[in-house]
Amino acid sequence: MTLRMAFAAALLALAGVGQASAQPVEPGPTLRAVRARGALVCGGHPGAPGFGAMDSRGVYRGLDADTCRAIAAAVLGDGEKVRFPILTSATRFTALQSGEIDVLPRTTTWSHTRDTANGLNFTAVTFYDGQGFLVRRTHNISRAQELEGASICVTAGTTSELNLADWGRSRRVTFRPVVFESNDETRRAYEANRCDAYSTDASQLAGIRSALSRPEDHTILPDIISKEPLAPAVRHGDDQWFDIVRWTIFALIEAEELGVTQANVEQMLTSERVEIRRLLGQAGDHGPMMGLDRRWAYNAIRAVGNYGEVFERNLGRGSPVGLPRGVNALWTQGGLMYAPPIR
Repeated sequence: MTLRMAFAAALLALAGVGQASAQPVEPGPTLRAVRARGALVCGGHPGAPGFGAMDSRGVYRGLDADTCRAIAAAVLGDGEKVRFPILTSATRFTALQSGEIDVLPRTTTWSHTRDTANGLNFTAVTFYDGQGFLVRRTHNISRAQELEGASICVTAGTTSELNLADWGRSRRVTFRPVVFESNDETRRAYEANRCDAYSTDASQLAGIRSALSRPEDHTILPDIISKEPLAPAVRHGDDQWFDIVRWTIFALIEAEELGVTQANVEQMLTSERVEIRRLLGQAGDHGPMMGLDRRWAYNAIRAVGNYGEVFERNLGRGSPVGLPRGVNALWTQGGLMYAPPIR
């Protein structure tokens, strides 16, 4: 080999660094099980408007529900091939650990103990939240500090129960916790005036308030007492499935940043922008790297739209919940939603 030939070969090798290669990837245990079953199984919530709740036609709707539909579309090509067994706060983790479900979204906060001691891996944050308080306007309470001596409804087995105790100790506020096994029981107790306030994630409180018979009679206090990054979790030990769930979420965020929507995704297949071509499987082998079809992200976007569309439909200003994007806006718009590059 001449010096010129050797130099040319070295340049070719360097040019290949970082490029996707079409290596066949065998399905791991979870991907294989989902395909054999013909359906994704996601842990469902008994009723969290905007995240996971049955609509008037008996269809499970919400940000968590659409996240699961996106994963089903990425894996099976059809966003409707998903089931949502309803789980309580206490049973949701054992359902994932035992293999009863494939993914746990269900407004679950990513915390150190859950991530390390429970045999779970959290994938990507789908909503940045914080715990708040819902009270009746007739109580004339404007700040959480004024809940001294109040009874506060909270659900057992949640970070809300622990955060509430920490908040009371640190702020020296004495209150009486009224604890229930399920969110539905907690909500009904608050409606029945069995407690003075209801404490859980502020986004859930907005959804709960919107579903009350007279929402205008209730207000969410401005105090936020915790950090609650909500993220779908999977089991330890299956890195391929972890990648699939995480990168499907990232694909929805990336699609919003690139202007790819449910309505224009077909048209975008002919885009000349290399980032869009990689996202939609027109360039690179990013789907096959995870054992999926090249159009995994295209299928997910076609099923539910991009992250912004999912947010607005379920939680945004035009929805019954009526939340602003706030910190859940894209990083380019002052928010925290940021996806690593698909390349």
